[in-house]
Amino acid sequence: MRILPHDQAVLDHVEAREAAIIGRAIDWSNVNSGSRNPDGLNRVLALLETAARTLPASVERIPTQGSTTVADDGSIRAEAHADALKITARPDAPIQVVLTGHYDTVFPAESAFQTVVTRLDGALNGPGIADMKGGISVMLAALEAFETHPDRARVGWTVLLSPDEEIGSPASAPLLAALGARGHVGMTYEPALADGTLAGARKGSGNYHLIVAGKAAHAGRAFDEGANAVAGAAIIAARLHALNGQREGVTVNVAKISGGGALNVVADNAVVRFNVRVPDAQASAWIAETVRGIAAEPPFPGLTLHLHGGMTRVPKPMDAGQTALFEAVRDAGALLGQSIAWKPSGGVCEGNNLHAAGLPNIDTLGVLGGDIHSDQEFAWPASFVERAQLSALILCKIASGEIDALKLKALRLETMV
Repeated sequence: MRILPHDQAVLDHVEAREAAIIGRAIDWSNVNSGSRNPDGLNRVLALLETAARTLPASVERIPTQGSTTVADDGSIRAEAHADALKITARPDAPIQVVLTGHYDTVFPAESAFQTVVTRLDGALNGPGIADMKGGISVMLAALEAFETHPDRARVGWTVLLSPDEEIGSPASAPLLAALGARGHVGMTYEPALADGTLAGARKGSGNYHLIVAGKAAHAGRAFDEGANAVAGAAIIAARLHALNGQREGVTVNVAKISGGGALNVVADNAVVRFNVRVPDAQASAWIAETVRGIAAEPPFPGLTLHLHGGMTRVPKPMDAGQTALFEAVRDAGALLGQSIAWKPSGGVCEGNNLHAAGLPNIDTLGVLGGDIHSDQEFAWPASFVERAQLSALILCKIASGEIDALKLKALRLETMV
């Protein structure tokens, strides 16, 4: 591959818009859009919709399915989710690229971390600036530039911006699956590491909520008549934690125990919330069976257990399709003077969903940054143009056939057989 004059024009288009690419990401990050903040999510969605309408594409809001959640008292509650935003160009073109991102963040409406500031070292520090409002801005900039390329008609593309990735994509998972099955190559905009390293193989993940129901009683007069759900939850949490180290690459994180009440009452309710990470399908089956076994055995009489949740994202290994795609991206990066490397990650994202649906994808094409999911989250301003140019060049080379999207898709499907 080499950069041709019409490719360079696309790259120049990106560079000329650096201030706007960074500025809108800051504006979006200054609006709180925690996964369960509907007002904030709708405000950011409106901003994204306005930005998307500058592209030569159809823009539509897609209603997402509802989900259920387990409250701290053990009750099951219905939960609604904001709309996804779908942006589509040339859906009948012979090559289809799927680009995804999420506009929710992990920071709730009441978080003290609400605005973007510039650190003394020049990095931008703010909620979602790296994960992943900066990435969304990079994505849209790359598409805007690509639409000036003479070979653009060979490539159709669909963008899906979802409102619930940070809570496991319960609402947008079906949309991701449908797009993944239809596309040839996927591009997702989670942040890269601060040095530009991409995530290669990813573990799978599951979220569980185990409801422990006991029997209330007076803690002094009738202690023996009760069954303490909080005590049972603690025993179960210890059993779950003890699974760590039993199988290579499998981790169990007991994140929260809730329940109980007054100090003179034997607690009759508790919820144990935990996350599991697995390296492969065999480990996924093992942990699912093991968790079900623990949930089937109350630690002492008088308790009943009800398990909710399960595996939300399957592992994403470096199969033949993934390896070939990463090598192509590395070659494209080299043309830009960008050194592209990758390494395994225990994290999960929409790239897992797309891969499970049969789509080879790179899922860390966003800005360079770090300390995500904390109030130290940061992104390097110079990386906005660099990463938008990388995505734009990838799209150019897919359009020219130098990155063979059809072959990449075929390699992924062979792995699925």
